[in-house]
Amino acid sequence: MRVLWVTFFLVVADQITKLVVKYNMVLGESIPVVGRLFRFTFTENPGMAFGLTVGSKLFLTLFSIAATVLIFVYLRRVEWAPFGYRLALALVLGGALGNVIDRVFYGMAFGECLPSPPGSSRLFYGCVVDFLHLDVYQGPLFGRTVALFPIGNIADVAIIAGVVLILITQGRFHQAVQAREAPVPEPTVGEGG
Repeated sequence: MRVLWVTFFLVVADQITKLVVKYNMVLGESIPVVGRLFRFTFTENPGMAFGLTVGSKLFLTLFSIAATVLIFVYLRRVEWAPFGYRLALALVLGGALGNVIDRVFYGMAFGECLPSPPGSSRLFYGCVVDFLHLDVYQGPLFGRTVALFPIGNIADVAIIAGVVLILITQGRFHQAVQAREAPVPEPTVGEGG
């Protein structure tokens, strides 16, 4: 399946950029790229998107692995789907896999950012490396002072792009589903003379 090449190159680019950040920046360091709007800021995320945590670190890592496997299985089952829809799934798969690699192996390679339970290995206790810092807005909003400054990585960008592309291609996908499920008309026997 050709779209899996997109997944492969996405994971490679994601991991290379994360390793460059790990080896060349200090945790918390920020390098301006476009003024304050866009910076490279090295952070480590022990949770899910936006640092949210659900359950233990091990649960989150195992859940991420299971979700990644399910996305791959689903992508294989819809090989007949329109290209844009499959591309969207390949982007989400690549992003999910890129972040799973961090969660599973970075604890072993670099030490865990959250302590693992006594007696356990550091496997499954890594944190996701984030560095793409977009400073969207700082100021008042609904009577409160807020700061919207997501920090992510290439995998996160791929997941967001994949979800947007799924929404865009959903209509064509449903048309393809209906076409597959439509009954095939019986051939008519022509009247001969």
